[in-house]
Amino acid sequence: MVQGGRQLVSKASSAVGTGARRVVDAVPDGIVDWSVTAAKSARDSTARLSRLGLSPQRVVRRHQQRGHDVARLADVRKLDLEQVDSVKGRTVAWAYPAVAAFSGAGAAFVISGSEIVVPATAGAAAAPSGTAIAVAFTADAAAVLAMSSRSVGHIALLYGYDPEEPAEKLFVMSVINVGTATSQAAKAAAFSDLSRLTQALVRGSSWQILNKSLISKASARFAQQMGIRLTKKGLGKAVPAVGIALGSAFNWATLESVVDAADTAYRRRFLLDKYSQLDRTDAFPFDTDADGEEGLDEVISIDGITELAGDEESGRPEPPSK
Repeated sequence: MVQGGRQLVSKASSAVGTGARRVVDAVPDGIVDWSVTAAKSARDSTARLSRLGLSPQRVVRRHQQRGHDVARLADVRKLDLEQVDSVKGRTVAWAYPAVAAFSGAGAAFVISGSEIVVPATAGAAAAPSGTAIAVAFTADAAAVLAMSSRSVGHIALLYGYDPEEPAEKLFVMSVINVGTATSQAAKAAAFSDLSRLTQALVRGSSWQILNKSLISKASARFAQQMGIRLTKKGLGKAVPAVGIALGSAFNWATLESVVDAADTAYRRRFLLDKYSQLDRTDAFPFDTDADGEEGLDEVISIDGITELAGDEESGRPEPPSK
């Protein structure tokens, strides 16, 4: 049922894509470039601040209140899944999608919804400006990215992993990449990254190279590419009337997918850490059927982003773009 809903949103987005692109194409390039540049720093800051208030100590206290033998966050990984589930609850599964849905509806109203309430006699002067449209797109993408980052970090803590550790920040990005990918190529890249990173973390690979500066550069690159992906996929918000409903549904489906991906990824890691006899090379049990247009989905590789950030850190020039 959930997957069917996501496919419906994707098909609806594709159906209104032509009309949405016409609205967006009408925005002057200079205004779009300016707004995207201005919003980029806000998006990066939002992603960095999104996990504020997520406390390992709070998770530890909740386990202690239930009588579980937990003194620090890592002790959660020694518990049975039943004990973890008793603290995790189900609120996270709907709370983040609900907030994202409000954000999507609000952005769609700014972009196209004003045409519903503005009298026809008001003419073009009453339509939203190119600046308002561009800023609404980028602001909504920033909000979705922030809520995605926070929801994955929240779930990480519930399974006993600290999302602020350097390697965990890469894992959080990989999970968001999986949860937001829709095309076959994007899904393949995202699954490959997440599988390799999971196996490396379970094996206890050394992560000395992951210093604070490198992670910061990788996070900034990821935020930029994810903003492009979310903006392209959210073009349906630009269609009058239906854009509000579609924007709300799109954001809900996106966060729902991210939360599901996070729960699956961290649950798998929890089991692999706890039971060494499990086959660590098994594919992730995610749906791999493409349900989005290739042209509307950015192919994002966390491995590639980290490698480029490492080149920048070491002073090596980036390879020429093709």
